[in-house]
Amino acid sequence: MTMETFAPMMFGGLILVMLIGFPVAFSLGALGLACGFFAIHMGWFPASFMGNLPLNLFGILSNDLLLAIPFFTLMGAILEKCGLAEDLLESMSQLFGPKRGGLGYSVIVVGFILGAITGTVAGQVIAMSMIALPIMMRHGYDMRYATGVLAASGTITQLVPPSLVLVVMADQLGRSVGDMYKGAWGPSVLQVLIFLVYTFILTRLRPNALPGIPLEARTASGWALWKQCLRGIIPSAILIFAVLGSMGGLPGITTAICTPTEAGAMGAAGAFILAAIHRRLTWPLVREAITGTMRITAMVVFILIGARVFSLVFQGVDGGIWIEHMLSSLPGGQTGFLLVVNAFIFFLAFFLDFFEIAFIILPLLGPVADKMGIDLIWFGVLLCVNMQTSFMHPPFGFALFYLRGISDSLFKNGALPAKVQSRDIYMGAIPFVILQILLVLVVIFVPQTVTVFLDEKIVYDLDKVEMPAVEESSDAEGSDMEHLLEGMEPKAAEPAKQ
Repeated sequence: MTMETFAPMMFGGLILVMLIGFPVAFSLGALGLACGFFAIHMGWFPASFMGNLPLNLFGILSNDLLLAIPFFTLMGAILEKCGLAEDLLESMSQLFGPKRGGLGYSVIVVGFILGAITGTVAGQVIAMSMIALPIMMRHGYDMRYATGVLAASGTITQLVPPSLVLVVMADQLGRSVGDMYKGAWGPSVLQVLIFLVYTFILTRLRPNALPGIPLEARTASGWALWKQCLRGIIPSAILIFAVLGSMGGLPGITTAICTPTEAGAMGAAGAFILAAIHRRLTWPLVREAITGTMRITAMVVFILIGARVFSLVFQGVDGGIWIEHMLSSLPGGQTGFLLVVNAFIFFLAFFLDFFEIAFIILPLLGPVADKMGIDLIWFGVLLCVNMQTSFMHPPFGFALFYLRGISDSLFKNGALPAKVQSRDIYMGAIPFVILQILLVLVVIFVPQTVTVFLDEKIVYDLDKVEMPAVEESSDAEGSDMEHLLEGMEPKAAEPAKQ
């Protein structure tokens, strides 16, 4: 066995270990250490090479940017558990419900708004399903469309700033979080428009599948209804615009006054204030939100540590060079590379969540993309669009699991008139997965969807740079300068003495 063949075997072992089902963080760490000891035994690198491992791990734990993850997670958990999702969806469903397909439009729009507020797929899918699914079934909505739109609207949160995925992407690719947020606005808005257009087409092709609810079902109308909608949207919008604007994450803002960590802390404080304004800030809510934040943060750190152990050994056996040669030689140049990489990520998303893909695969692909001249902001947002599908893949998508669980609970409580079949959930997810893949292709072939909101880079042409004219010095200054230059002239080397 040679080092050239060991790198592909190590990568194959990575895929095998991830498919076993054991926690990925510990599997990666064990595989990396085992391969490291084997590489030392074979003499491919010295034992002192593994001494870099403690330094790498300390570098992870001292990374200030990753502190933004618990802050944004806490902000989303507080806003999710204070009932904001329920208020928004209930008011929006009454506003758009009487129109044909109105409940579908409401779920998509509220999913986009909540994606910018909470940032959690599980809470978003569960909260919206508890309210919208009984109403949709009661008024005769097609079951497959209802389950599909509820699951898909929850996954939008992975792409809409301030998404945790984008923070991780920025950290792994070495780019600004604010620029990553700016780049994500185009695809996130386009994703919502694609879902809305799909719903509109269904209302024309199958009008009985997406009926409007009767006007008598409204509990409010006129200005009272609009006031109810705005009361939930405006305070949340102010918080999100303040958080994103302070870190330069909004289009048109070219300067940042806060780091992502400081902006996350401000967002968490603002979430407590909003919960207090809604009179729902209780100790059980705070305790549950903090517990969930601690769990997610610990998971992220352990995955990152395991990925760093594997990555160190993989780079030590020239695995990065092997991947670069393999991917850079693909036919089609940048387009071929992006198509193959996204197909690979789409396959991995059947088994891994976005954190695992970002920490394990992205450090291997990022340097190759950079050397091929691909803008890393575009590359990161593109992969983020692709990783939305990890929550929608039948039969392993987590959003489908959440929907399955909440629908069973609603049926047992008598809120649903009939049991939701797993077949309907899976079949309903397929059209929205196809729509998400369509967005991936759009972002690949139309990169302006990402770069349109980014600040223009200033490129200097060195051939056209003009040096400022040097004023003629006086005779005294000139003689002093000549004397100085004579002292700086190199002297001829003396012949060596025999």
